[in-house]
Amino acid sequence: MKLSLEGKWIASGFSLCLLFMGIVSLISYQNATQLILSSNKVKETNEVMKNITDIFATLTDAEAGRRGYILYGEQLELKRYYQAMESLDIKVQKLQQKLADDPDQQQQLTKLKLLINQRIELSKQSINLKELGKSTFAVQAHLVNQSNQNRNQIRQTLTHMQTREEELLQISVRHSQDNIHNRMLIELLGTFLSFAILLGVYALLYQQLVKRQEAEAIQRTLAQEKELSELKLQFFSMVSHEFRTPLSIILGSAQLLAQSNQQWTEEKKLKNLYRIQSSARSMNQLLTDILTLTRAEAGKLEFHPELMDLEAFCINLIEDIQFANRQNYTIKFISQGNCTHAKLDEKLLYSILSNLLSNAMKYSSPEESIFLTLSCEPHTIFFQVKDNGIGIPSEFQQHLFLPFHRANNVGKVVGSGLGLAVVKKCLEIHNGEIYLDSKVGEGTSFTVKLPQQEAGILKGKLSS
Repeated sequence: MKLSLEGKWIASGFSLCLLFMGIVSLISYQNATQLILSSNKVKETNEVMKNITDIFATLTDAEAGRRGYILYGEQLELKRYYQAMESLDIKVQKLQQKLADDPDQQQQLTKLKLLINQRIELSKQSINLKELGKSTFAVQAHLVNQSNQNRNQIRQTLTHMQTREEELLQISVRHSQDNIHNRMLIELLGTFLSFAILLGVYALLYQQLVKRQEAEAIQRTLAQEKELSELKLQFFSMVSHEFRTPLSIILGSAQLLAQSNQQWTEEKKLKNLYRIQSSARSMNQLLTDILTLTRAEAGKLEFHPELMDLEAFCINLIEDIQFANRQNYTIKFISQGNCTHAKLDEKLLYSILSNLLSNAMKYSSPEESIFLTLSCEPHTIFFQVKDNGIGIPSEFQQHLFLPFHRANNVGKVVGSGLGLAVVKKCLEIHNGEIYLDSKVGEGTSFTVKLPQQEAGILKGKLSS
């Protein structure tokens, strides 16, 4: 297949990048191997320095044990001396293994072993004189002088060995630093060259990409404008329809009440007044839902959790809803567990449960009972609203919490399609969740889950 000019540039650019990346990777691998070797060398040097320090400390401990035995005749001090000398031999052998590749250090180690043997011999002579009862200063003086000279020579030898190891350690550290510096420079150079090549290659495609992005942006803008126009039309159509019906009822009822030439029974007057009140409440609920959604979308819906009595709240909510509805629906309240008080936002909770209970009554017959259940866990509160109404088809359940969406089986039941959208927004601000379980013809169950992170659930009665 014959490549275009742009294709050749792209292929060449990628080939050069791969070549540079391969070279950089090879150099980085070699550098990393050297770093590992340097690290191992530093580790070995530290171990050698530790062994040298341990040898000097063991010699000091042995000398202390010998002197304790000479001065006080304590057998424990003599035992301490022999134990120290036994461990000294092991440490010297270990040091010899570590220094097997360093001729200078091997030479110093040979000298150290001769000095240690000399010191062992002097210690034996001193202990033998003690056992013969010749532990006076005059008798031990010449051995003490020789022991001091030997100790100074051992210290000088160990110091020379330690200095040598420190020099090797500094060399290893410098090598490691140089390797790290070189690796950084190589990787930086390789990255820069690769970036420059890719930039040059993709500059050829920039104009096409810009044009494509502009075209896509125009398409998205047109789609958004179309969607916004449809939403506005749908919104105004819904608002006009939802407001027209209650306004017509209010106007008609008011006109009938204004006709003073007719004799009205008290029952008919109350019926028209009730229709006016019911329509006004419907309009108020619709305005409240619209305001809540608008404030939520603008990020201005406030969240003020306060300690509240859950059972009293639920009972008052049920009374409010039953009073606002003309038909006598039976709402049964069930409290499971010992959930009395919790820290929640009362206004948001009222919007959530009132919308769920209103929907349950709207899509159920008055003969069927509706259940509001309160339950809790250590850090979570659950509210469940369950009805035996018409149910919700499964294909509509995933879109149910979007504004203006209603199922296709609602029939002539009026509604704005905003209630569940309000519930969802209030739950999001409350960091809560909602679960739906519904079957057509069998009923619907909404379960609300609200977390309690700060105050938690207060079980039992609160003391005053």
